[in-house]
Amino acid sequence: MGLISEILGGVFAAGPIVAMIGASILGVFIGALPGLNPVMAIALLLPLTYSMEPLVALGMVAGIYNGSMYGGAIPAILLRIPGTPAAIATTFDGYPMAQKGEAARALKIACWSSAIGGVASAIALMTIGPILARATLYFGPAEYFWIAMFGMASIGVMVGSDAVKGLMAAALGLLLGTVGLDQLSGVARFTFGEVWLLSGLDLIVILVGLYALPPVISLAEAADIKGLSASDLKLEAVKVPWSEVRGLVPTWLRSSLIGIGVGILPGAGGNIAAFLSYNAAKSASDKPESFGTGNPQGVAAAECGNNSDNAASMIPALTLGIPGNVIAALVLGALLIHGLQPGPQLFHQNPGLVGGFMVQMLLTSLLILAVGGAAATRIFAQVQRLPGVLLVPMILVLMAVGVYVINGRVIDLWVMFAAGAAGYILEKINVPLAPIVLGLILGPMAEQSVRRALLISRGDPTELFTRPLSAVIALATLGLVLWPILKSLKARRRPQAQ
Repeated sequence: MGLISEILGGVFAAGPIVAMIGASILGVFIGALPGLNPVMAIALLLPLTYSMEPLVALGMVAGIYNGSMYGGAIPAILLRIPGTPAAIATTFDGYPMAQKGEAARALKIACWSSAIGGVASAIALMTIGPILARATLYFGPAEYFWIAMFGMASIGVMVGSDAVKGLMAAALGLLLGTVGLDQLSGVARFTFGEVWLLSGLDLIVILVGLYALPPVISLAEAADIKGLSASDLKLEAVKVPWSEVRGLVPTWLRSSLIGIGVGILPGAGGNIAAFLSYNAAKSASDKPESFGTGNPQGVAAAECGNNSDNAASMIPALTLGIPGNVIAALVLGALLIHGLQPGPQLFHQNPGLVGGFMVQMLLTSLLILAVGGAAATRIFAQVQRLPGVLLVPMILVLMAVGVYVINGRVIDLWVMFAAGAAGYILEKINVPLAPIVLGLILGPMAEQSVRRALLISRGDPTELFTRPLSAVIALATLGLVLWPILKSLKARRRPQAQ
């Protein structure tokens, strides 16, 4: 009881409370601005935390992290522009819902799903964190290769009606992922002598261009000078019926488990969790063809999946000192700034601080329901009332500023415009963009992991299948590939039986 009192007393002091609320609001704004992201915000924040109390600094990190992950859903739903990479999957059904006049409903479902995913992740961090973290010690290159393959297997569900175009898009993403220095040999690939390409194509720059520019070009083509009226926007208070909420519960449970599982694996991230959760929801649905046309299940799966990764990514960071993603690495930096050494001893030497941070991750997830929902519906949603001729230059300026401040390079702006032009053309010829993103994210992970596995086994390919965990993940990947085929065969047999 003494430790619990210490934790709660530290968290509910004035400083940490103000830090959590203020940072959650700031996080929503950061996530809602295309090009800006929580990594950038937390990195800029860290130097300012030297003079802060540890729980105040960590409360700000937690607020920005959880707030921005939800904030990315706002432009994803309203404008089909993902505010963060993890919000890409939210655009698949969120934007079609907004086009149907259901923007408020989509935002509410996204808000609930983000909060539920964040709470589930925080509970996992507080309860089973140390146990799950130990399990990651058994993951080697072979396991990470199959995890990447499992993610890329979902391409088969996202290719749409034309599998050839979907596979071509995936191949393009894999090709883009090879640009830069090879991580194992140090050989430059497809850099054409350009120094700025040695680090590869920046994922955020590509994503902003690929997903944000095509709708902006479409807005410019429409030449709208009126905008939407308040009645057309239909963002008054919306009540989601209990029957629909009850139907979302299985999706929330499934996506939370997927996000937590992805979060505890170092190197994975919310974007992978969102794609896997979306794919799982589509595979489990009785009407998979409705996904991509404005299905609330798709919004719930994507948002719950990417937010349930948040606190889970801290599990290996706090217990083993191994960051689950870039933000977890920044959290480790915040701990080191205050003289705290991450790892197993952290729980014994500073249990009040670690427990307090876990509670802060939980509280800032709950704050999304109040801060996120209000900011989405009362501020950002009103952007749809602006005429398209005003929205286009405003969005372009925000995109340009956000992309430029990532690396401070003008060349990134040209890369963004090139990716946007390519995305616009690909959409016109009905080539899906999601496989490009998956190939770009998971391709390098799969390549490096399989090569490491073969190096360790001295070229023996059976290393990829003989380890128990890799065999289990390989079978799960095979099941993911075969499941749509089996469902299709079953559907064909039903008319024959009748």
